[in-house]
Amino acid sequence: MKQKNYYIIDFDSTFTQVEALDELVRISLKDNPDKEKIFKKIEEYTNLAMEGQLSFSESLAERVKLLGANKEHLKKLVTHLKKKVSKSFSRNAPFFKKHADDVLIVSGGFKEFITPVVKKFNIKKENIYANTFLFDSEGTIIGYDTANPLSQEGGKVKLMKELKLEGNLYGIGDGYSDFQLKESGHVKKFFAYTENISRNSVTSKADYITPSFDEFLYLNKLPGSISYPKNRIIAIVAGSVPEESVELLRQEGFTVVAEQEADEKTIQKAGILLVADKIILDSKQIKKATRLKVIGYFGHAQTELPVSFCTEKGIVIFDASKTSAKGANAISQRIIDFINRGSVQHSINFPSLQLTAVTKTHRIIHIHKNVPGVMAHINTVLAEHAINIDAQYLMTNPTIGYVIIDINKEYDKQLLKELKAIEHTIQFRVLY
Repeated sequence: MKQKNYYIIDFDSTFTQVEALDELVRISLKDNPDKEKIFKKIEEYTNLAMEGQLSFSESLAERVKLLGANKEHLKKLVTHLKKKVSKSFSRNAPFFKKHADDVLIVSGGFKEFITPVVKKFNIKKENIYANTFLFDSEGTIIGYDTANPLSQEGGKVKLMKELKLEGNLYGIGDGYSDFQLKESGHVKKFFAYTENISRNSVTSKADYITPSFDEFLYLNKLPGSISYPKNRIIAIVAGSVPEESVELLRQEGFTVVAEQEADEKTIQKAGILLVADKIILDSKQIKKATRLKVIGYFGHAQTELPVSFCTEKGIVIFDASKTSAKGANAISQRIIDFINRGSVQHSINFPSLQLTAVTKTHRIIHIHKNVPGVMAHINTVLAEHAINIDAQYLMTNPTIGYVIIDINKEYDKQLLKELKAIEHTIQFRVLY
């Protein structure tokens, strides 16, 4: 009999982008003249515990003493945290609905702010394990329930002993207390979560480093909102590209690597190339990046890049001559829209096509040589697999055909193999 899987997920800096107690003190001390001094002290206690240099119970006690918060502050915190859910968790909300019985939130934080934040993700109230505050008659926080195992050193381990869950347990978190679940043998695998913060003392001991929840789903062959984790898409930056443009790609979740730090293997795997003005690239250089899908050039690519060669290889180019008044961010945004949706509006070498995101269908991109019969072959393959097409777009120029297919039915891997194997195919990928 197949064993049940359980997903043990941390809250602070994992499910959310921030440490909730740190955010609560920002709210509660807003008008306190010593707020910066107190906040730094609380932040210090947080980091010492997360790095395993201070016991969790000592850290928690000291932080709560400094809070000076009440129920009204907690309401404001909840509103704030709902906007700070980690991006990759937000886009994978359907996973939590489907696995409502399998997901546990296990945190050294507090139910008073965790429960209302995770509620919309269909996480069951009884599957939320966290501390609880103690209040005085006026609603001011005066302490917490010290009998709760999660308020104590090694609290997550103690809780798992009490729960006695049978099956395969997977731990996901950013802190030392999360790693302790692996160290004690209570989880089968520990995934160090680094979307928001990376702690070497934790990542060095993890089974896997997961820069996003997409990566966790991908590694464990679980369905996600995107077919391929963005952190696995490498963006190489060549020359003095505007930092705000680079940061936009970084925030989107791509792995950004400076050209001087990229070895041959990294170049080969790169999917995005962001190039400063006046840097000249030839076909031999581009040929080394065998997975390259898109180039953003901060100049006039027609004179500095082998545009025809890129087109033949199915590589989309956006350049400064095609950007709007939005400035440096325009090129990066075009790249993001292409990777996320397949949009090629304002490309200099592909037929212009702007696409909106879809939420209830799968989107497939097929780039091929512009020769007769390819489109008919694509539709034949779809028909043989009884795939219902929700939407289909075809744009061509003298060199290539660019097809977007939205299908509203689950498909098998054989369909993808057959589409990829169609004669004259240049590039093929599944967006989601």
